[in-house]
Amino acid sequence: MVGGTASAILDTAERLVQTRGFNGFSYADVATELSVTKASLHYHFPSKAELGESLIDRYSERFARALDEIDAELDTPGVKLDAYAGLYAEVLRDQRMCLCGMLAAEFETLPSPMREAIIRFFDLNEAWLQGILAQGRREGTLSFSGTPRDAARSIIDGLEGAMLVARARGDLARFRSTARRLVASVVGAG
Repeated sequence: MVGGTASAILDTAERLVQTRGFNGFSYADVATELSVTKASLHYHFPSKAELGESLIDRYSERFARALDEIDAELDTPGVKLDAYAGLYAEVLRDQRMCLCGMLAAEFETLPSPMREAIIRFFDLNEAWLQGILAQGRREGTLSFSGTPRDAARSIIDGLEGAMLVARARGDLARFRSTARRLVASVVGAG
């Protein structure tokens, strides 16, 4: 049950961060939702900063597994990019934001280990996208100006920004339309 409690704490805290931000919730909020004491939370995560690091690590691991699944199940770079954008849409469909995107908005107020973990998350995504974009350019199925790194950054930045605006408007269709345009901007004959 100890692992179950830690997992429930992480699940609740993740949802709160994705909807309110890291600075928008307290241990008291988590304890109330789970009907546990704050001492129980401190037992599993001695500080909010440690909880935050654990949240980012878990989210990054899940995202990396999703990228591995995309690589294993899909063949063409364009289809992989569609699936990548779909990961963001799934999060937004639940009226949440990308955990690390939400945390990036609070970047300067976060402890250094959390900031470093956020950068690692975006670096992971950028590296994966660079590989897909380079493959597509080699195969002639993707066409874009600049380097794969530049294009990868544009895709990440565009998806994160599109999430923010779509969430503010409560408009998942708006996000999907923007995501399609981002992918379409690199898919095509080279």
